[in-house]
Amino acid sequence: MPRTMTDRIPAEAFPPGEFLKDALDDLGWSQTEFAEIIGRKANVVNEIVTGKRSITPDTAREIAAALDTTPQYWLNLESAYQLSKTSPADERIAREAEMRKRFPVRDLAKRGWLPHRAGESMEASVCRFFGIASIGDPITGSFAAWRKRNNEEISTIQLAWLIRVKRLAEAMVVPKFSETLLRDALVQLEALMVDPEEVRHIPRILHDCGVRFLVVEPLPGSRIDGVCFWLDKNRSPVIALSLKGGDQIDRFWFNLRHEIEHILRLEGRDNPVIDNFEDDDRLADESERAADAAAADFCVPKLKMESFIRRHDPIYSKPGLIGFSKLVKRHPGIVAGQIQKHLNRWDLFKQYQAKVRHVLIRTAMTDGYGVTPHLKEI
Repeated sequence: MPRTMTDRIPAEAFPPGEFLKDALDDLGWSQTEFAEIIGRKANVVNEIVTGKRSITPDTAREIAAALDTTPQYWLNLESAYQLSKTSPADERIAREAEMRKRFPVRDLAKRGWLPHRAGESMEASVCRFFGIASIGDPITGSFAAWRKRNNEEISTIQLAWLIRVKRLAEAMVVPKFSETLLRDALVQLEALMVDPEEVRHIPRILHDCGVRFLVVEPLPGSRIDGVCFWLDKNRSPVIALSLKGGDQIDRFWFNLRHEIEHILRLEGRDNPVIDNFEDDDRLADESERAADAAAADFCVPKLKMESFIRRHDPIYSKPGLIGFSKLVKRHPGIVAGQIQKHLNRWDLFKQYQAKVRHVLIRTAMTDGYGVTPHLKEI
């Protein structure tokens, strides 16, 4: 028989048995006769012809030898036919993969940010969370215009965290913001810095100034320490801390005062101020340098810190740390943090860096760290 068949697969997939039947008809062979040629039972050939049996590598070699074709030709026909029957599942898998490549679905679900409505698919929940009609649509609305201070786009993971923060903040009720009250409140906040337990008062103090304060655990890879932005047409400021990288008392107070400075400078109105204190490039921004300076001076007044270092360098003792902490009315862990930063000695006095998160989340609007707010449509 001349070699007229090729390894090309037809555009429309049919059972390979139909091609085998056509070949047998052209040769004038019955199914029984062909079964004798390839050494198979007649019912095997009949089941292949009628599409009830798949072609295996062995039967592909036998059919190819009898019809002067290649085994690959028959296996390709079989593969194409089997794939044609599974295309709906393939489409679903492709959409699922696309969704999970673009969005942190597993992390959102784990945090309880994708509550299912009755009969709603995971894809529908993700689209509802991001405010889009389909997983391929661009994210629109106020979030879409947000960019980082260096004009970089906000990553999808960061955007998810910010969306959650914004919706939680919108659910909070606070009085009208007063810059004067916030500046005056710095004295009240400073009085809390002697004891980790005193951080429980911070949410109330900020609330009374009209500042919405939240603690939201970061999503993996979000690279956010804190954020400052405004609601209600730039009339109501929001501060959210992730407590990423730990909840040491020195880091907490520095980060909080840093975000407060952004508010006092009326920053974060057009775009959120997204702070990642591990970003080496951030200090190229004047507003970041100003916020850092205010935060450092709040933790330990600059002149007193410099005087302490001049008097004690290079030998620093625990009694010296404790005595200086009492003098400036700060917890030793806060002072230790500033010493570490000034000297780039992160090993000094680590034992004094108390934790504050477990205290703070008792009174602050919190999402994560074992707490999941149950608010309508969040």
